Amino acid sequence: MKKRYALVCFLVLPVETAFAQSNVTMYGLLDAGVSYISNQGGHSVVKFDDGIYAPNLFGIQGAEDLGGGTKAIFKLETQFQFGSGATMQPGIFGRNAYVGLDDPRLGKLTLGNVYEFMFASLTEGLNTPGLISGGLYSFAAGPFQNLGIPQNPTGWFGWSRTNGIPINNSVKYQSPRIGGVSFGALYSFGGVAGSFGSNSGMSFGLNYDRGPFGLGAAYTEQKYPGAVNGSPQVPVRNWGVGVHYALGPTMTSASFVTVRNELTGAYAYAGQLASNWQMTPALSLGMSYMYMKGNDVLYGNHANQLNAILSYSLSKRTMVYAEGACQRANAGAHAAINGILSPDGSSGGASQAIARIGLRTTF
Repeated sequence: MKKRYALVCFLVLPVETAFAQSNVTMYGLLDAGVSYISNQGGHSVVKFDDGIYAPNLFGIQGAEDLGGGTKAIFKLETQFQFGSGATMQPGIFGRNAYVGLDDPRLGKLTLGNVYEFMFASLTEGLNTPGLISGGLYSFAAGPFQNLGIPQNPTGWFGWSRTNGIPINNSVKYQSPRIGGVSFGALYSFGGVAGSFGSNSGMSFGLNYDRGPFGLGAAYTEQKYPGAVNGSPQVPVRNWGVGVHYALGPTMTSASFVTVRNELTGAYAYAGQLASNWQMTPALSLGMSYMYMKGNDVLYGNHANQLNAILSYSLSKRTMVYAEGACQRANAGAHAAINGILSPDGSSGGASQAIARIGLRTTF
C-alpha cells in the first residue's frame, strides 16, 4: 500500500500503437532521489527513496471506437519500488485494472479496481494543494498515530485518500461536463455471502470547472473487517472540498479534508493552501502551508507544516528538483510527515524536517 498516489500534472508521454479506429498506449513514470530526514524514530537519516514527487508507474491503456462517439476502454497499471523493483500493491496491476465504456453524451462507466472521488474530484480535479507543492511529503499525515485505519501501512498514512488509494470490485460512473458541472458515483461490492453490504464501499463526487477556476467536493465510505457495536464492520469515512484558480503563470489551490474511524471514534481534519509559480518555461517554485488537528481520541494533537519545491525541466520528459518539508506538532506529540513508512517513521519528538534532491522522467 506504500505510496499509492498520482500527480495528474505529470502526464506521461505515450508510446502508442494505432489500429483501425482503436489504440493501445504503454506509458511510465519514474522518480528517485536522496532524502535527509532530521528525526526518524529519534535519529537523523540519509536514504535513497523513490516515488515521492511522483509515483513509479508502468501501465497499458487502450480504447476501441464503437461508433457514434462511444468507446470501449481499459487500463492496467502497476506501481513499483524503483530501488528494488518490487510492486507496491498485491497482484500485477494493483493500482488500476478496469474495463468500461466512454461516451461524450452519456458519460463514463468503469468496472474493476479504480480510484474513488476523494482522488478523482479533488486531486485529478487539481483541487489538492499537495499536488503543486512537493508530492507525497505534502499530503496530510500528522501526529495521529492513534488513528488506526485498517489495512493501512501505518494506520494514518495518506488518511485523506487524496494521494490515491484504489477500491477494488467497483462500479464507477462519471458524468459528462454540462455547463462546467460534472458528478460521479461509485459502489464497491464486498462479496460476502449472506451480507450484501459487508466490506463494501461507496463514493460520490461533484465538480465545477470553468476557465481558470475549479472546485470539487467528495465523500467516501469504506468498510473493513472489524467490530463496531457488535457489527463485523469498521466504516472509515472521508469527505473533503477543494478549489483551484490559475492566474497567468501562477496556480493556487486550497482544500479541507477529513477522516473518521467509526471503530475508535478518531477524527482528524487538515486545511491546506498552496501556490505554484512558473517562473520560466523550465523553472517553477511551489509552496504550501497546512494545519492538521485531531479530536480527543487523538489526544487533541495538532500540527503546522510547510512545504516547498523548486523544479527545473531538462526536457519535456525529464526534470530535476529540490524540495523541503517541515512539520511542528504540539508538545508531547510525535510529528509525522507523509511518506515515511518504516515502523519508526514518526519523529521522536514534536518536530520533523525533510530535505530531498530528486530526478523524475517519463516515457
